[in-house]
Amino acid sequence: MKIIAINGSPRKKENTATMCNKFLEGARSASSDVETEIINLFDLNYKGCISCFGCKRKEGNTYGKCIVKDELQPVLEKVSTADGVVFGSPIYFGDITGQLRSFFERLLFPFSTYEEGYKKIAPKKMPTAMIYTMNVTEDLMKKFGYDMRLSNMESLIANIFRKPEIIYAFNTYQFSDYNKYKIEIFSEKVKAEHKRIQFPIDCQNAFEAGKRMVIQI
Repeated sequence: MKIIAINGSPRKKENTATMCNKFLEGARSASSDVETEIINLFDLNYKGCISCFGCKRKEGNTYGKCIVKDELQPVLEKVSTADGVVFGSPIYFGDITGQLRSFFERLLFPFSTYEEGYKKIAPKKMPTAMIYTMNVTEDLMKKFGYDMRLSNMESLIANIFRKPEIIYAFNTYQFSDYNKYKIEIFSEKVKAEHKRIQFPIDCQNAFEAGKRMVIQI
């Protein structure tokens, strides 16, 4: 049983990556048969979909497969054959990072065909989850419409695989030293206290979600 975490953050040890690893830790705690791996997208050199339509060709054996040869290709193959996947991203301008968006273009488009009814041809209907970390509060997320914007990609994932479970971390602590930056709209003291009290809860939520994914497989 293989569960993969896709870290769409440029940071490997901060909020998003920490929650992705907690998710995988929870999955491993649920069964000794679970193998896990975290993949950091910012380590890879790749682009989004280039509209070559190789995944839609009738001839050959490329139908339903991204044919672009780069560092993302082996990752797409891993994810396509996994038993479960969690995708993690900090929120930039109310949406996922560009790297994760490009990853989704390459992962999802080959499985969404132009056949009658837009037939979906993913190898399996595996369980999925989304981890979002953001520096705004939950109230501001809803006020700014982040949740509605994010739901578009969630719907695409649900159509290809299964509806993702959503795990949030709000009002995140962003800097190792707030004194080095011009940050007038945030209080470092408030952020630090929120991190001390709430972030362990957020991590536990990710841990429990990882356990639940194993049950779904």
